Amino acid sequence: MENTTTKIPVMIYTESTPNPNTLKFITNKGILVNDTAEFLNKEEAKEAPLAEALFDFNGVTNVFISNNYISVSKSDEFLWTEIMIPIKDFIKHYIEAGKTIITDKYVKPTRNATNNIGDDDTDVEIRIKKVLDKYVKPAVEMDGGNISFVRFEEGKLTLQLQGSCSGCPSSMVTLKQGIENIMKRFVPDVTEVVAEN
Repeated sequence: MENTTTKIPVMIYTESTPNPNTLKFITNKGILVNDTAEFLNKEEAKEAPLAEALFDFNGVTNVFISNNYISVSKSDEFLWTEIMIPIKDFIKHYIEAGKTIITDKYVKPTRNATNNIGDDDTDVEIRIKKVLDKYVKPAVEMDGGNISFVRFEEGKLTLQLQGSCSGCPSSMVTLKQGIENIMKRFVPDVTEVVAEN
């Protein structure tokens, strides 16, 4: 019997984010399932061929890859109308060709930001991470970003912002009015929420 599996065409659509310099390129295929990777420049992307190639486009300053999307940030001097379609077409053809997103040699930079619960986490830190994962992270991911726990000391919660959230003009408002209020409601020990520089 002949194997007649139909190849599902790759579809890409763009979505704006609260950060005017970041667009989210969403695909119907998994890209980096249950993981994220952020690249701040071409050198960091040496073992991530897709991200490395995206830095060759004029004005690209940041590439954030997640489950089924790629957030691409650009510098102010370029307009999305100039670079969006070429980037979209490139991503589509790259994924259709089944090329490598990230090589086996890629080592994620050690950052102290994680929502994973560790053995030495305090009860408050565990509650904070659970609230982040359940209430905050899904909304942030919809905007093309990621948010992770850095530390909690004397009522002050420090978080790391990635993707479209990094450098977004409205991220501080979201952090103070949105995330801080959620944290104070669910974890009263939190008195202040700040972003790691």
